[in-house]
Amino acid sequence: MPTKSKRGGGGSRSQPLAIELLESDHRKVEGLFEQYEAEKEGEEETRRAIAQRICGELTVHAQVEEELFYPWLRENLDDDDMEMVEEAQVEHNSAKDLIAQIEAATEVDEVFDAKVKVLSEYIKHHVKEEENEIFEEVADKKEELDELGQEMAARKAELMEELGLAEDEEPMPAKAGGKGKSQGDSARGSR
Repeated sequence: MPTKSKRGGGGSRSQPLAIELLESDHRKVEGLFEQYEAEKEGEEETRRAIAQRICGELTVHAQVEEELFYPWLRENLDDDDMEMVEEAQVEHNSAKDLIAQIEAATEVDEVFDAKVKVLSEYIKHHVKEEENEIFEEVADKKEELDELGQEMAARKAELMEELGLAEDEEPMPAKAGGKGKSQGDSARGSR
């Protein structure tokens, strides 16, 4: 069996589908946080659009994990490993609180930037633990996780549609507030 790569994930399907889907979400959100950081001195509208996309992606990801992945873990992990799942749930709760604050913010200011930064730090910590501890514990259950991954992919698609988020939508569109931005703003920080 090829060596597992915890980072980056190319196109190989050596990982179970559920883990592959979750890691893909992790990489996507990491990229969005990098975009936000690159735009910190940029237009408020652009920063808000990126932050809203981060919040939407994390909301969907957390809901899929909480509805499908975490219950599966609770059924399939040893009692000794259950603390990891409960800690992950607590981390989700903290992240959801920050997401709500970011989504409700009326100003894109230093406090807004700080909340996005702290959310980024929470998520980095959460992802590291999930990928290095939880995923490692269950990666050998490939067939079950492939089946679970199908359910997770379908649920994610439903949630993305409910929130009006296209799978590969760029976070830059003027969806976030009306006024357009210059072509330079759209090109900068994209792909």
